Amino acid sequence: MSKDVTSETVSTRLTGFSETDRQWLAATLEHAGHDDAMLDGLHLYLDIAANARFLNALKLEKAGEWLGNNAPGRLQIRLMEAARSSQHAAFQSFRQGLVRSGGLERAYPKSAL
Repeated sequence: MSKDVTSETVSTRLTGFSETDRQWLAATLEHAGHDDAMLDGLHLYLDIAANARFLNALKLEKAGEWLGNNAPGRLQIRLMEAARSSQHAAFQSFRQGLVRSGGLERAYPKSAL
């Protein structure tokens, strides 16, 4: 994998979301040094989706669910913050998929108390 992970590359991979793109994203998620580029790319992806003429809510939900299932615990709160950063329908669709994945609950389980 290339060392120059940029927000534009992340956004492009999320937009394409093919099997190859998902493999690349999974490899990027493994490296904590790429977290900022990953989150900046996610914001760019969501902003582009919010400004698009057609809102593909199902694709945004799938992306949210996939990221929630595959992102490490260190990113779960930051993913949710990104999803809640706007009330636009694109962000809401992404958030629905993220919540459906249960990634935040797996990373931070409820206390038994």
